[in-house]
Amino acid sequence: MAVALALAMAVSRPALGKPAGAKKAGSLAGQLLVAKPAMTDPQFSRTVVYMVRHDATGAFGLVVNRPFKEISIESLLRRLELDHEGVSGSLRMHYGGPVQPGSVFVLHTADYRGEGTEVVANGIALTRSPDILRAIGTGAGPRQALLVLSYSGWAAGQLEREFKAGGWVAVPADVALVFDADCDTKWDRAMAKAAREFDL
Repeated sequence: MAVALALAMAVSRPALGKPAGAKKAGSLAGQLLVAKPAMTDPQFSRTVVYMVRHDATGAFGLVVNRPFKEISIESLLRRLELDHEGVSGSLRMHYGGPVQPGSVFVLHTADYRGEGTEVVANGIALTRSPDILRAIGTGAGPRQALLVLSYSGWAAGQLEREFKAGGWVAVPADVALVFDADCDTKWDRAMAKAAREFDL
């Protein structure tokens, strides 16, 4: 597991295109996709997905409301055979989507910048390098972070078709909602935000 996780963090690099400031008109990057009650795909039922990339080539995002396990940062670094001295605390692992099981991402507030960090939008960034785990465990990491396994991906035009079929609604993302630990109510709150935005 240790080797697989380290390798996954090092090589799991879906093409993200241009980072944040270069968001194109019509792009959902930096927004939340909220599965509507009509969503028929059980993998996405009642999910909230933070969109990292969305352009003519497709889309890439991370589910942010399906945690499944709390793990000690010290034990994680030990398993990865990385320096774990002076490290404390833990992170909750989240299921990011059905694509590339075993790939690992850290979604976090943009107050941390390190190797492999890409700022997406509005104070939220993504890092793949395992160095961020030690930074978090020593108090030098981002203010808030999610450890996410696997991701959600769409081919060119696929997400647009799912929108037309009534599967999703998009709302502006905010740090509070993305990183809130109360995942059981995150979908309800995101839907309530969508209802206010679009008078649903």
